Amino acid sequence: MSDMITADLVDLDLSADNKEAAARALAERMVALGRVTDLDGFLADVAAREAQMPTGLDGGIGIPHCRSEHVTEPTLAFGRSAAGIDFGAADGPADLIFLIAAPAGADDAHLTILSSLARQLMNAEFTGALRSVGDAAAAAALIRGDAAETGGADAAADAAGGGAESAAGRADGAGGGASDGAKGAQGAPEDSAAAPGAASVGAAAVSTAPAPGAHGAAEDAVPAADGERPFRIVAVTSCPTGIAHTYMAAESLENAGREAGVELVVETQGSAGFTRLDPAVIAAADGVIFAHDVPVREKDRFAGKPTVDIGVKAGINRPAELIAEVRGKAERGEVTAAAKPGGTPVERSGEPGEGYGTKLRKWLMSGVSYMVPFVAAGGLLIALGFAIGGWEINKAKPVTEHFVWLQVDSWAALLFQIGVVAFGFLIPVLAGYIAYGMADRPGLVPGFVGGMIASNIAAGFLGGLAAGLIAGAVVLGIQRIKIPPVLRGIMPVVVIPLVSSIVVGFLMLVVIGKPIAEAQKGMTDWLSGLSGTNAVLLGILLGLMMCFDLGGPVNKVAYAFATGGIAVQAPSDSAMKIMAAVMAAGMVPPLGMALATVVRKKLFTTAERENGKAAWVLGASFISEGAIPFAAADPLRVIPASMAGGAVTGALTMAFGSTLRAPHGGIWVTFLIGKPFLYLLAIAVGTAVTAGLVIVLKGMRKTAPDATAASESPAAPTAEAKQPVAA
Repeated sequence: MSDMITADLVDLDLSADNKEAAARALAERMVALGRVTDLDGFLADVAAREAQMPTGLDGGIGIPHCRSEHVTEPTLAFGRSAAGIDFGAADGPADLIFLIAAPAGADDAHLTILSSLARQLMNAEFTGALRSVGDAAAAAALIRGDAAETGGADAAADAAGGGAESAAGRADGAGGGASDGAKGAQGAPEDSAAAPGAASVGAAAVSTAPAPGAHGAAEDAVPAADGERPFRIVAVTSCPTGIAHTYMAAESLENAGREAGVELVVETQGSAGFTRLDPAVIAAADGVIFAHDVPVREKDRFAGKPTVDIGVKAGINRPAELIAEVRGKAERGEVTAAAKPGGTPVERSGEPGEGYGTKLRKWLMSGVSYMVPFVAAGGLLIALGFAIGGWEINKAKPVTEHFVWLQVDSWAALLFQIGVVAFGFLIPVLAGYIAYGMADRPGLVPGFVGGMIASNIAAGFLGGLAAGLIAGAVVLGIQRIKIPPVLRGIMPVVVIPLVSSIVVGFLMLVVIGKPIAEAQKGMTDWLSGLSGTNAVLLGILLGLMMCFDLGGPVNKVAYAFATGGIAVQAPSDSAMKIMAAVMAAGMVPPLGMALATVVRKKLFTTAERENGKAAWVLGASFISEGAIPFAAADPLRVIPASMAGGAVTGALTMAFGSTLRAPHGGIWVTFLIGKPFLYLLAIAVGTAVTAGLVIVLKGMRKTAPDATAASESPAAPTAEAKQPVAA
């Protein structure tokens, strides 16, 4: 890997008068060296990161940074401003500006190198040397930690020597502290210098490079008086991008810990991942500091201890105050309450402060995700039964009464009847797990009861949705009633299931069930009457939905709509056409991306071309997630191209009149498809449209991606469906 910073990336007379102009001036140097492929796109990513939180730090430092798809390799650019530029720091403008550019798929070694600079910036001797260095080459060498270069580097190296050695000494001490003073804390610094390319950053940078895990200041801690052990603190730092502030806060806290004579071990939850602190270290800690701007992962590990919870910049700017505050809480006996297992499964998996709209979507998707395996298993078994025994197999006698081992029709009837049983769970499971997402286990009983009633009165998919939401709401309402302690033991076992089932059953049978069933029947009749232009328009809409978010909520809504139509023993012809359109459209995005990587290899990185090979199989199997690595790297081109191809395929499938009885399977269930050759033609046309459009859109970029450079980043893991949906 080439050096992250060279003399060409240094501007010692930065004349910009605001942070946007400063970022542009430094980014233009990256573009000139081919490190950034799209200047405006990269600057938009920098601005988006800046909008999350100002990147100015006390001490005259600005560190605009981001991860961007427009960056080909990890790069630093440095500018020095005589007038100073406002980056939002409390103590005024910054005269030292570092623009940090990381590729969207940067690996751990790259991010570790980037984080080492962040920790160096906590060293006053290092920043002082940068303010006095005389030429660009010397500044670049100083930042890399190289031995003195020719032409003016000697003086800079001499000025920085003490700082670099001090930083290296502190890193060595921190490493020892993490392993010795912290009694076995996990996450000792990894051998980043041994990683390919890491050696070029120099000894000083690597010596302070943190591992993506625990860092300590225990060994340098001043022993407590009278031989007592020092006060022990564990800390967690994190920031939105996990590149700079995360590691600067860790360094600042460690330095303050040494000065205060405490043992302090930090878990950095950065972009390079994180290594959990040893549970024994956490258990032995006297206090906890959270310096973070994104949720602390696995926060429950630290419950029951005196805790200071603050933003990451406070960890950088006033670490001594945080240490004093947590010590004060410990002296007063103030501890955080043990984490309660409260909250629904959906809420526990979400982010704090989510609105009801977001929670409603998650509740519904919870039900759909649990329903999907029943749909796939039941639908495929029914379809296989029809394929082996013909369409009359639904009139066969129950296999409990008549089964001949050597008769094909008996086996076909067996498959069909098992599939019918599996399909029978579809609506109850949907309703039950919507209620579960809302109210946890107490919601399961009324949810399943309401779902079964919806199934029995032919309220269908709409009835299942309503039953699940009502059941969850009823249980939540009951749980808010104050109950005498003597009755609390029987509430989850007897009272809640009994009362909620009565309420949900009454509402579904007497109040809303019949209107919902009528609405379901009206929708079914409308679908059955679709033909010509209306059917084609519906195919276009379904194709757009299937390709909009590649497995997200919109995709799942379209899929659930289609499977709900065939979740009966005798689905209508229109329902089977809709299922065919949905599956065909869902196959297009990964197949289109795979074809594009073959037709125009130069437009894609090596990692993307490898993902393209896997996308052939994923697309053919109706797993839309095969296109996610491409969409994540270039959403503005990949998503529109995928939607265009999906819309064409959906329209053609409906126009051709292809039908599908199976809810999943891709090309592997072609024998179950009505008009299979026209069906495959529709998929081929949509695939060609997606591939052609994405090639055109990518070709319009100002600069094509440097596939050779980008190939050093590891291939993004191919996403796989958690459920058998093109979801």
